[in-house]
Amino acid sequence: MNYKSGQQQGGLFDYQERQEQLRQRATPLDHLDQRLDWELFRRDLEGPLDYRAGRQGGRPPWCPVLMFKILVLQKYDDLSEEQTEFQVLDRFSFQRFLGLDVGDAVPDKNSIWTFKERLGEKGLRACFDLFDAVLRESGLLASRGKIVEASFVEVPRQRNTREENAQRKAGRTPGAGQEQPDKLAQKDVDARWARKHGQRHYGYKNHLKGNAKTKLIEDYAVTAASVHDGQVLEELLDESDGRLHADSAYRSARITGLLQARGIPNRVPQKGYRGRPLTEQQKEANRKKSRVRARGEHIFGFQVYQMGANWIRTIGRKRAERGIGLGNLVYNFFRYLQLGGSMT
Repeated sequence: MNYKSGQQQGGLFDYQERQEQLRQRATPLDHLDQRLDWELFRRDLEGPLDYRAGRQGGRPPWCPVLMFKILVLQKYDDLSEEQTEFQVLDRFSFQRFLGLDVGDAVPDKNSIWTFKERLGEKGLRACFDLFDAVLRESGLLASRGKIVEASFVEVPRQRNTREENAQRKAGRTPGAGQEQPDKLAQKDVDARWARKHGQRHYGYKNHLKGNAKTKLIEDYAVTAASVHDGQVLEELLDESDGRLHADSAYRSARITGLLQARGIPNRVPQKGYRGRPLTEQQKEANRKKSRVRARGEHIFGFQVYQMGANWIRTIGRKRAERGIGLGNLVYNFFRYLQLGGSMT
């Protein structure tokens, strides 16, 4: 009996038919590409990159909009630079998102890394702020209720000697006095340890302020993991924010006074204490507050389970800010898509 092996010689028309079949099965990336105006980011990308400064010939740089879309792919699928290069070469869906065809050149892993380094955390923040302006203009951030949450973002754990740990505790950079620059470059001197619910974490924290209605991220801050959630609240607050929803970690006399001074309604659950347990009325009020506050956990849920955003591969706070900021921006892109937004 004869069987079809799928190895028959294909032609141009077979390739075009395959591409058309794939277009009809649109992915979230296809929808995102159709609804975002990527050219809007060009000016904010070209500024930090500053390709014109000091150029004396050589190969022209890659298009910054193309490279920015590659970073979106990389973060959305939690890929290394090497895997990003391979997946763009290998997958039609990635090529379609980038506007490339099979025969087109693809940036290699070193080009992707160099672009990220050159863009930096300030360039990513400029893109986040630009898209924030788009969200405000569309009315998606009009709701005055806000949610503040924080989540650990782990980094590769350090293997320090006792002497290096003693230097860190004394406030000095481990190995700073040694003639070992290559070793020092592999030390994350900004990350810190923290413990929560019996688990130890090493790295940084992503502090978010989200819109209580749309679950879009309005602002963020990055700190070492050891920084308490409440210490960053003042940086994220704005007098126009309206009601503040957060978990009980943000309940303190200082924060209560801060909210009162700024005229922000306090929706942080109350705590019970030894000898002063919560009343049934307070417990019911806490349950109502928690139903809104829990929407902030949905933001981290998408980031962690889709993008692996509770872990980054980089070393140092500046790169952590860049990677965490990119994750927050990519989340907003796809949340905007879910809410039916379109810039085209």
